Amino acid sequence: MTDNEYSQLVKKASPPSKSAKTIPMAFLVGGAICTIGQLFYNLYTALDMEKDMAYGCASVTLVFLASLATGLNVFDNLAKYAGAGTLVPITGFSNAITSPALEFKSEGLILGLGAKMFIIAGPVLVYGISASVIYGIIIYLFGLY
Repeated sequence: MTDNEYSQLVKKASPPSKSAKTIPMAFLVGGAICTIGQLFYNLYTALDMEKDMAYGCASVTLVFLASLATGLNVFDNLAKYAGAGTLVPITGFSNAITSPALEFKSEGLILGLGAKMFIIAGPVLVYGISASVIYGIIIYLFGLY
């Protein structure tokens, strides 16, 4: 197969995205997710929770709801229409951990669920945690805390 034939095959198999539709949907759904997070924050602060704790609880609530929606197959259906609007906020990270866990649970708790759960999110966790440790060491060494 020549390079030209392969290029034509790729074009045929992957039609161009409809940016005029997908970009506004991503913006609207991503904004709606962030608005829901803000509503949870407002609810938690109205219940006399400290601001820092309310931020954490709002994030945990969004992660839980995204995992639940993934398990109920709602998240994937929403992501078909919203694209990056569902994947960029913290809900996308939750989906990235929950989806492989559900897919490989039939292989057992250790080799299925435990091993496959972090296939997608694992590198994000490794580099995020490593960067935060390095940042903490730099802050400590230069006495900026």
